[in-house]
Amino acid sequence: MTYALIDPPAAEALTLGEVKAHLRLDGAQEDALLAQLIAIAREHLERETGLCLIEQTLRLYLDQWPKDGVIQIARGPVQAIEGVTVYAEDGTASHPSLEDHLLDGQARPARLWLRDPLPPGRAINGIEIDFTAGFGEAGTDVPDPLKRAMLIHIALMFAHRGVLSPDQQPGAMPDGYDRLVAPFRMRRL
Repeated sequence: MTYALIDPPAAEALTLGEVKAHLRLDGAQEDALLAQLIAIAREHLERETGLCLIEQTLRLYLDQWPKDGVIQIARGPVQAIEGVTVYAEDGTASHPSLEDHLLDGQARPARLWLRDPLPPGRAINGIEIDFTAGFGEAGTDVPDPLKRAMLIHIALMFAHRGVLSPDQQPGAMPDGYDRLVAPFRMRRL
């Protein structure tokens, strides 16, 4: 099960103004760095929780259909299934109908069921499922605890900006971050 980003988020979960207010910064001299840190904090939080904070389009690659017919999508919340492509052995693409599909996009992991999936002929990545996931199009749609976790994470990265460059972040996690993020982590047995 592999995921690829098709269309990245059009916005960030936090605005530059929100971050500057949290850090009590005036002026624009640190704006470029802060923009990088906002993206780093969001990407880290998304990797850690399996969530997509802002609406984005992803592709799920599968080798075979699950035996029970229910496809689990670990990235979420899933808003919509955009399309399904199944490749034959010769590389010919087919698109099963999504007319009768069932989607439980709010479950963790999200669940998708298709009425009549076509068997893939290609042994590896023979199935592609494109879907839109995220809490919404704007930062106002993101739950406040996740935004607060990002703010304290950005503050720590900003405080250590001379120690680690942005491409080496995150270097450490701030106190309280885990408590804010814990309810949003997907637990596995």
